[in-house]
Amino acid sequence: MIRVRRVYDPPEPAADGVRVLVDRLWPRGLAKAAAAVDEWPKAVTPSGELRKWFHGGGGSAREFRARYEAELAQPGAAAELERLRGLAGAGPLTLLTAVKDPASSHAAVLAELLGG
Repeated sequence: MIRVRRVYDPPEPAADGVRVLVDRLWPRGLAKAAAAVDEWPKAVTPSGELRKWFHGGGGSAREFRARYEAELAQPGAAAELERLRGLAGAGPLTLLTAVKDPASSHAAVLAELLGG
């Protein structure tokens, strides 16, 4: 099972399983202990250039997804994606993000690609 949640929400140890931060930058105002993040694989986070392009009004969500998927197809990211698939196959995996609407974010795209 793969879940997508806000990193600011309190951890749910019984349901979260492995908690993976999928944002390139550490969330503002959040202590590392309070976040209860198990992993932070930056290779699967959107690049700084992609984030700036999208948040600067660069294009549509569809184009963002296509560019993000192209980044995830690069060797380092693809290897990390496979490792995360293995974690998801072994038990619950929670993808954490600081965005206000995780269901329509890069984290949701990542969850979909992981098989969630």
